[in-house]
Formats: sequence, C-alpha cells, structure tokens
Amino acid sequence: MKFAICNETFQDWPFERAFGFARECGYTGIEIAPFTMALDAQEISAARRREVCDQADAAGLEVIGLHWLLAKTQVITSRVPTPRFANARRTMFASWPGCAAIWVDGLWSSVLRLQRNLLPGVSHDQAMQFAAEVFQAAMPVFEDLDVTLAVEPLGPVDGNFLLTAAAGRQLCEMVGSPHCRLHLDVKAMSSEGRPVADIVRENAELMVHFHANDPNKLGPGMGDVDFRPIFETLGQIDYQGWVSVEVFDYTPGPEYLARESMNNMQRVLEELAEKKVVSSRYSVSQ
Repeated sequence: MKFAICNETFQDWPFERAFGFARECGYTGIEIAPFTMALDAQEISAARRREVCDQADAAGLEVIGLHWLLAKTQVITSRVPTPRFANARRTMFASWPGCAAIWVDGLWSSVLRLQRNLLPGVSHDQAMQFAAEVFQAAMPVFEDLDVTLAVEPLGPVDGNFLLTAAAGRQLCEMVGSPHCRLHLDVKAMSSEGRPVADIVRENAELMVHFHANDPNKLGPGMGDVDFRPIFETLGQIDYQGWVSVEVFDYTPGPEYLARESMNNMQRVLEELAEKKVVSSRYSVSQ
C-alpha cells in the first residue's frame, strides 16, 4: 500500500512547489489530471511531459498515473460509433505517443470520468456495450505499452451511468482484457448503502487503484466515513497498489487538504498496527 495525491488538489500552485509539498507531507506518488496542463491533451508536448516527470522525480515522487483523461472531451456512450472511437483515440492514446515511457509506468487511471449521464434513447445496457467497444478498441495499444486502464464507477450525484462497483466490474469483464481493471473510490462506494469494506473485499482480485476521500468532497478522515475498517480490509487483502487522495472541495486550501489527509490516514494505520490488525509495514513512510 503506497500513498499518492491528485495534482489538482494544489490548484494553481506551480508543479515544482506542489510536488515538493506533497513529498514533505509523506506522499510518494502523484496522480496527474492532464487538464491541469491543457484542456486538449494534444497541446501538451513531449518536452513538457518530460519536464513534469523530472520535477516529480526531483521531489522524490513517482508519477503513478493519469486521471480524468476524458473529463474535457465528448461522449463514449453515443449510438454513433465515429465520435465514440474518435474521441477515445484522441485522448486515450493517439494524443499520447510514448505515454508509458514519458508519463507513467503501468497505470492510466480513472479513464471513465467522462460520461455520467445516459444520452436520450440509450439504455444503460446499451451504454455499457458502447463503452466496452471503445475500450476493447483501445486494448491492443494498452497491452502493447503494458499500461492498465482503470475503470472508476462514481455515485448518483455524478450522473446515472456506471454507478456501482458491480457495474464497473461488469464493464471490465465485458472488455475482457487483463489491462482493463477496476478503480474503487470511497466517495462513490459510500453511495451504495453497503459497507465500503465489503465492496473492497468483494472486488479485491480486480481492483488496481484506490481513491481515498469522503462523500463531503474532502479528504479521508474529514467527514463521516470511518477509514479503520477500510484500511483494515486493504491490509487483509494485501493490497499493494496506490491509495491516492482525491478531493473535490478545495476551499480548505492545498496545505490543509494534503497534510490532514495524510495525517488522518497515518493515524488510522498506526492504530490498526498497534492492535495488530494490520502489519506495521502498511504505515506511511516519511
């Protein structure tokens, strides 16, 4: 279990400052939303990508993945194939030549940030099929680059498509590639009316990425969600991936959000380790 934070948390901070502060707080990974650099991914040059990677490396951070890849683009669940495939290719791989080498080693995270509302006349089952077709078309490229596409379900406040972990799992199974796996998010899972820990346990073998946050849109430990059973379960399933902090309410400020999120997670892990519920090796390394 490794700890990262999403770069948009730092709003308008220069990347060098944001990366340095994230490492100071104890994070060892940074997750990049491309729209923090340009609304059109094709506008981000290879030189700029390399510069950002070098800045992260200098701060002692690993660039762990890209997320919100389709946040500023068009739909992938349309009945019409051309815009679905064109938009996906444009953002997911055609616009990122050499992405695996220049950006990340193994993970493109949270690609399904885009389309959360069904289009008129399109059923949920049809939308699932359309999305699966887009991702199936992308899989040869992902497989060749040894990159994983992580499907992230979100809750009903974010739309009416792909609202549960079960739906995300189904979509991954429809795509049918080991390079398409499940990304779970605490805020989203909290809307299912079931213990988050149970959902994590049920999807342990397919889960590749994990977002720590709260339904109040702040960081872990800043709301009503009890992270003790969640982290206990992550320890029990021997989760070795990243736990990445993602917030949506930035009003407390980057310093507070980044520092308190880490402190809260560290506190939970130390408590669980003290009770021998999880191994001390899960403690956050400063």
